[in-house]
Amino acid sequence: MTRELKSNLLAQLPVITEEVDFAYIQHLVQSAGKKLVVLDDDPTGSQTVWGVPIYTKWSIDILIQALKEPASVFYILTNTRSMTPERAADLNKEIALNLKIASAHTSIPFRVISRSDSTLRGHFLTEVDALLDELDEPCDGILVIPFFIEGGRYTIEDIHYVEKGKYFIPMGETEYAQDTAFGYQSSNLKEWVEEKTKGRIKAEQVCSISLDVIRRDGQRGVQTILKSLKNRQICIVNAVSYQDLYVFVAGLLAAEAEGKNFIYRTAASFVRVRAGIEKKHILANGDFPIPMKPGGGLVIAGSYIKKSSVQIEHLKKLSGIENFVVQVEQLLDEKASESEIERVVEGVNVALGEGKDVLVYTSRKLIHEQSSVRFLEMGNRISDALVKIVSGLNIPPCWIIAKGGITSSDIATKSLKIVKAEVLGQAATGVPVWQLGGESRFPGLVYVVFPGNVGDEDTIAEVVLKLRGAIL
Repeated sequence: MTRELKSNLLAQLPVITEEVDFAYIQHLVQSAGKKLVVLDDDPTGSQTVWGVPIYTKWSIDILIQALKEPASVFYILTNTRSMTPERAADLNKEIALNLKIASAHTSIPFRVISRSDSTLRGHFLTEVDALLDELDEPCDGILVIPFFIEGGRYTIEDIHYVEKGKYFIPMGETEYAQDTAFGYQSSNLKEWVEEKTKGRIKAEQVCSISLDVIRRDGQRGVQTILKSLKNRQICIVNAVSYQDLYVFVAGLLAAEAEGKNFIYRTAASFVRVRAGIEKKHILANGDFPIPMKPGGGLVIAGSYIKKSSVQIEHLKKLSGIENFVVQVEQLLDEKASESEIERVVEGVNVALGEGKDVLVYTSRKLIHEQSSVRFLEMGNRISDALVKIVSGLNIPPCWIIAKGGITSSDIATKSLKIVKAEVLGQAATGVPVWQLGGESRFPGLVYVVFPGNVGDEDTIAEVVLKLRGAIL
């Protein structure tokens, strides 16, 4: 495995010659006058924002309401990462059509962020093309910005890295690149575009905005490159710090003010800057609105990646946690599935009734499938079982942590019946916290959306301790 010493790579970068104040970004955002709409392909994309609404449905009436919200941005949870490419495309077209109608009704214009994984897993370029086809507006460029400092994801000379201790590892050499559904080989994002489009778009056709341009030429240099884009040209954006994003977004908003039109395919860090939202401190005990009530809290984990498994093992060592393993092999057996679900539901209800915190997690043996579509189907079946477990609760938990993107999305929409939630902030770096709306199954419940690929080995345990200390 290739490993680059982080300090060496960063030391070779040019210094920033033109710093941009965040208040200036906020001024530009306000002047732009367009609502940002984030289509989030799993519920973890609210990792950097706070005080903004998330919707899980997208009827025209709901989108009219969302466009009228005072916040500069709102999220729509699509969960398309769990879908086939065809279904993901159809859903994006449906949302785009409804957005056009809602925008015409309210006279409120919008721009779209297609938020996806900082480790490059997702339906690129399928979702973006579907959105643009349905929006049917001229688009000069597709901006690809996977930088996500909260999770240790950096882009340097068009190569995307993940931070591992004091090293940077090229993303194509990580476990994320081996994903059964969304695997890839390229760490260079221009080559990754060619790979993901099966050669339809060649690497040499992809533009990029380098750190040299951002740090030496500043926002005018960024603006010049963006103004040269046309006909949906893909452009990679390099970044290793928020100040890099500030400079880029200043140039972006200047280009848009001159009439250029872009769509964004990004990770979570870009959303906060483009929306002009100040950074908020990590939530402390007193920031969680958790009333005293019967029953403990619930951690439910479906994510199977190595980081999640390590975090689960660490959490199991915490005192006062009762553990229930859902056997995946049983879930995939038609006859055994229901009895396995019933066994876990009964145990969880008893434990919650005794005031215990509960951990429910899937067995860690990953069943590999040759077909990526079949693998997604298998993941959905496992998630459906976790949904049935949470739906079977007869005692409301004090709080819920859902580990993994598909898991947290399905629990939110199918078990908890969320239509609208508010992002309160982050329980730990990159770990968003929602408060459920009044229409949900448990109104006001604190719901922690814990991404599978975020945190250290003890982060879930630390969040559980924080939530225990927050109960009033």
